[in-house]
Amino acid sequence: MGVSEMQLKTFKMSTNLNLLSKGLIRLGIVILLFIIAPITITMGFKAIDKFTDSPDFYFAYLFLVLGFLILFYAIYFAFKTFNLLSKAIFNNK
Repeated sequence: MGVSEMQLKTFKMSTNLNLLSKGLIRLGIVILLFIIAPITITMGFKAIDKFTDSPDFYFAYLFLVLGFLILFYAIYFAFKTFNLLSKAIFNNK
């Protein structure tokens, strides 16, 4: 059951290294965003519990909204990054 060299070339998948490097950089950014978002959300909830004055209270909600925006953007950016990585690895055009 020998496999010829022509058959091996047919099944050989080439990886686009430029897209792969861009995808890995974006993956690092996604990981950083997934670390920053829960920290910001936690800071917002703790600030709501601690501050009751009007100016500080608005900053607490600002942290909370900012944390959720970062979280939703991180999820969106993760889908875009995994799409880019799949294009790089499987050479989809």
